[in-house]
Amino acid sequence: MPEMKTIEFTKEMQEYAEGLRRRGQKLSFVPTMGYFHEGHLELMREAKKLADCLIVSIYVNPTQFGPKEDLSKYPRDFARDAEMAKTVGVDIIFYPDSKEIYPEGYQTYVTVEEVTKNLCGLSRPGHFRGVTTICAKLFHIVKPHVAVFGKKDYQQYVTIKRMVDDLNMDLEIIGLPTIREADGLAMSSRNVYLKDNERQSALTLIASLKRAQKLYDEGERKASVIIGEAEKIIKAAPYTEIDYIKICDTQTLQDIDKIEGQAIIALAVKVAQTRLIDNHVFGDVI
Repeated sequence: MPEMKTIEFTKEMQEYAEGLRRRGQKLSFVPTMGYFHEGHLELMREAKKLADCLIVSIYVNPTQFGPKEDLSKYPRDFARDAEMAKTVGVDIIFYPDSKEIYPEGYQTYVTVEEVTKNLCGLSRPGHFRGVTTICAKLFHIVKPHVAVFGKKDYQQYVTIKRMVDDLNMDLEIIGLPTIREADGLAMSSRNVYLKDNERQSALTLIASLKRAQKLYDEGERKASVIIGEAEKIIKAAPYTEIDYIKICDTQTLQDIDKIEGQAIIALAVKVAQTRLIDNHVFGDVI
């Protein structure tokens, strides 16, 4: 098996990807901000099955962080990530710095309108503009045929799919189910911030989603009733501060009062200093 390659420059990445495509290679891509966990590795394993060459990017994108968010302390460890990437057969790591991505004078951004207005879009203004811009840039640099995302951030997944469809980008977006720790906590690089006692409180997120699904199974369809029960579980634990709990249409991400078609319950909760998100599509296994 050829040795894993690291590329730091956009022009080199574009030329290398173009060469692979001309030789008939199919390219799969997993964009990340690094500090890998099992969730990232599972995305890579699935992406590896879909193509001849698996490319992973590691870049902590400043334009998706708000002024009071955790950009400066976001965990970074390239050597660790590279070793983990090797274990799942990553072929190329694209590892640019900000001068490569946002050179002096940079002023072009991609905005997806409606699906970014609710949920995290309300409490993190500008976040999705940063996400769509970096993904659009990475797609042009890496030139993949398929890109794989986790559905833990369901709004991000829907937004990227919308951008790709709207802008006629020539690639397929695939979403994979949320990967969870043994105790049910959704895997996230930010989980390392949680102290032991805070982690117990963080488990109220999955507990509230299970309660929501149970109510749904019992025939409850009123969003306000299900949300109210989920809130009780989270508020009963220490260190928790709810940003939002909403039930939305899975395509438009607009709030709904009554579940009639496919719907998702999505939530964001601050546990001590750590903001966590999770979601569940009603009817799916949890």
